Formats: sequence, structure tokens, C-alpha cells
Amino acid sequence: MNIQPYKNTRRIIIEPGEFYVSTQQEVISTLLGSCVSACLYDPITKVIGMNHFLLSQQHNQKKNVIITQAGRYGVHAMELLINDMLMRGATKKNMKAKCFGGAEILHTAFEKKDHCSIGEMNVSFIKEFLTFEKIPIVASSLGGKIGRNIHFMGHDNSVYMRKIDQDLERQIQKEEKNHLNKNLINQKEQTQNTSTNRIDFW
Repeated sequence: MNIQPYKNTRRIIIEPGEFYVSTQQEVISTLLGSCVSACLYDPITKVIGMNHFLLSQQHNQKKNVIITQAGRYGVHAMELLINDMLMRGATKKNMKAKCFGGAEILHTAFEKKDHCSIGEMNVSFIKEFLTFEKIPIVASSLGGKIGRNIHFMGHDNSVYMRKIDQDLERQIQKEEKNHLNKNLINQKEQTQNTSTNRIDFW
């Protein structure tokens, strides 16, 4: 997490695996490739929050991604964000969401015809999760082939987005690859405490 001055307030830049909640008129920013960010806000209490997550593996399209092993990380990321917002005074019934990311820029060597890409899986997850939690998505830019740079504005709950260039996209691909491998390593260690699990990319 990186904090920078921005006009009369602060800009908080979050990385994969992080989230940030505020009751101030701050700006929360992040860069997204295959990852997804949920920008949640309570328009009554003025609490805002954003996360940045990448599900840890792929799943078969026939399964509900929320209940798969891959979905566990996303559920954890969303629960952390929502619970922190509730602690700051937000009310779940008032929450609204704006969702971004899930581009198809990260592909794994075990991707098969009957599996989603990482980006598609992240998009499916966030839609399923928010529907289950009855939090409406009032705006979104999900999927596609190009990464995004987003800025969540605390003073009016707007989100400014721009597509990223190829150089920045390559940087994000590298970061997401490292983050995905880290998730798989942690997952393997927690279940079997064996040697490192690795994914090859093309």
C-alpha cells in the first residue's frame, strides 16, 4: 500500500491482496489486469472501501465459483472488506458496488477448453458473490482484453478509469503471475505441507 498527497486529500494505492476502507474524502487507486476490484460504498454513512484480488486457480465452468477452492480466496477478500466497512459504521443493506477488472491478459499452461480463463473466473466470482449478498452492482467495466487503472473518489463515490498501455500491462502480468504462484504455494502448504506448487505461463 502506498499513500500519496492528492490535491486537498490523500491517494491510497493498493496492490493485489490488499484492501482499504475510509470514512474520509480520500481517493483509492489500483492497477488491474486479470484481477478484480470491488468498490463498495454506503451512500448514507459515507463509508467507502476497495479491494484487489486474484483468485488462486481455475475452475470448471459448470461449478459455482464461490464454493470452489478457487473461490475461497475471493470470499475471504470480500468478507475482509465488508466487515471493515461495517466496523466503520456502514450498513450492509445500504451498500452499493462498482466493479472493475477481469481482463484476459493472464493465461496458465493448464487452461483447457472446458475451463475459464483467470479473468473470466474473477468476473464470474464477483457477480455471483454480490448477487448472493444482495449488494447491487450499479456500475462496472469487467472482462475484455486490456487492463485498467481505476481511481475511487471518496467525495462522491465516482470511479475514474482508463485503459493501460502495453508496457504497463506486461508489468501487471508479471506481478499477477507472482501473486498467483504465491497463492498456490500457500494453499499447498496449508493442505499438505509439501514442496512448492508452481504454474507455468505462456
